[in-house]
Amino acid sequence: MEFKSNFKVYYEDTDSGGVVYYANYLKFLERARTDAITSLDFSNNKLINKFGIYIIVKSCNLNFLKPAKLEDNINIISKVLEVKNASIRMKQNIFVNDKMILEAEIVLASVNKEGKPTKLPDEFKNQFIK
Repeated sequence: MEFKSNFKVYYEDTDSGGVVYYANYLKFLERARTDAITSLDFSNNKLINKFGIYIIVKSCNLNFLKPAKLEDNINIISKVLEVKNASIRMKQNIFVNDKMILEAEIVLASVNKEGKPTKLPDEFKNQFIK
């Protein structure tokens, strides 16, 4: 399953040279994942309140190809690669003007309020298998 998100690079996202500060790419990727969950009629609050789970980043591997700059429009394509009982593996790529500038592989984990791994609810998990 694939999801698309678009964002504009604001001054607050950049360093003094107008280049996106490296840690802000993680924020862009997080926003894109939140958009993906929302597009499935879920939200982080719903996952917490209805199912008692939190979706957290277990690992991320980023490959920076080119920098994004002030006022660039970035496009993020998020693709679910694998869904397991308590985790989701995704590929997320960031583009500017149809050129890939960052590729990422993210593993998300489902944990309960105590921070222990817990099964993804079938109602949520099945959305990715369609």
